[in-house]
Amino acid sequence: MKIKSEKGIVGADIAIAVVVIFIFVSLISILIYNINSLSARVERMSEATYIAINEVEQLKIDGYDKYKDSMKNVNGGVVVDNEMVQEGYYKTITVIDYTDIEGNEDKTPGIVKKATVTISYMYKGEEEKVELSTVLSEGS
Repeated sequence: MKIKSEKGIVGADIAIAVVVIFIFVSLISILIYNINSLSARVERMSEATYIAINEVEQLKIDGYDKYKDSMKNVNGGVVVDNEMVQEGYYKTITVIDYTDIEGNEDKTPGIVKKATVTISYMYKGEEEKVELSTVLSEGS
């Protein structure tokens, strides 16, 4: 009686190995793509935050008086500045009287202003924004 040898590789073994390797490589590539995508998003948001912080600090240095001549009324607030700050990043500065904010109607108007810096940018075809606010007083 002749016994068959079980040494060697069968076609089914190769097919299973190829499928397992394909699944593993696919999962790793999806994971790398997601990590890179998240990293790029965080980098864009960090840059926008850095720009917004610089703009708020500049607002504090310049004071409210510098901007009052160039104001345009928009939706109850006043747009002081609206321009591209850096390639792909746009800033909008709005200033409203503190008494126009809900809950502050009983305060004296014209003394304190709320300034909001909005930095907008595009990420994967969608607009994203970072907003920071500060308080300015007349004569500062």
